[in-house]
Amino acid sequence: MNDTVTISCISGIPDIKPGHDLAEILINCLRKTGLKDGDIVVIAHKVVSKAEGRIVRLQDVSPNDEAILLAKKVKKDPRKVAVILGESKQVMKTRVLPGKDEGLIITEHKLGFICANAAVDESNTDEAGTVILLPEDPDASARQIRQRLEQAFNCRVGVVITDTFGRPWRLGLVNVAVGLAGVPAQMSFIGEKDAYGRELSVTVSALADELAAASGLLMSKNGKRPALVFHGVDWQVEESSALDLLRPKQEDLFR
Repeated sequence: MNDTVTISCISGIPDIKPGHDLAEILINCLRKTGLKDGDIVVIAHKVVSKAEGRIVRLQDVSPNDEAILLAKKVKKDPRKVAVILGESKQVMKTRVLPGKDEGLIITEHKLGFICANAAVDESNTDEAGTVILLPEDPDASARQIRQRLEQAFNCRVGVVITDTFGRPWRLGLVNVAVGLAGVPAQMSFIGEKDAYGRELSVTVSALADELAAASGLLMSKNGKRPALVFHGVDWQVEESSALDLLRPKQEDLFR
């Protein structure tokens, strides 16, 4: 374990539009500082989704009866609810929140993530009346960006794509990993010793989520800082997926 980890914003990233080559933009923004062997680039999914055209105009959505009924129950725009249902395997929970304009829809996203509104988001959209979806395959997006970065800077790097999720039993939002390339999803310390010589038997850290959460210290909803570089993290290349962090259903105590 290294003694120091630094986190730096990648400056100069413009507003991303559908069709933009995000990897090339990142490479150009990193020309002055470059990347070093072992660096990890953490990217907010919004810019990945925008570049990939994962934007829906609500005026183009025709909600079906299921969406209209659920929208009435939770006081949401039925067009947005239709998009949420289209991104979901199933609705896990709904609730009307006292004193709030809108209720809550918790779903299992098509990719397997359990989150609010199937990660359909209205924040940081360039055009009113639009919503942003997760990338179709965030891991594949991360792999493509990683390949381009490694070719450009001739070094070993990792890529983490993040989104902001709520958490059961705790207040507040935290960035989590939704796409990975090269970076281990988890790191097991089972069999190692703690600071007092006791053997660890169950300790497995969610490295990718730790990186994602730390990125939230510099990313912000209004700061236009969607990509960061972590330097000094101790890790080894691993073919991983953000889906590796999903708890198996047979271990889920809350369904």
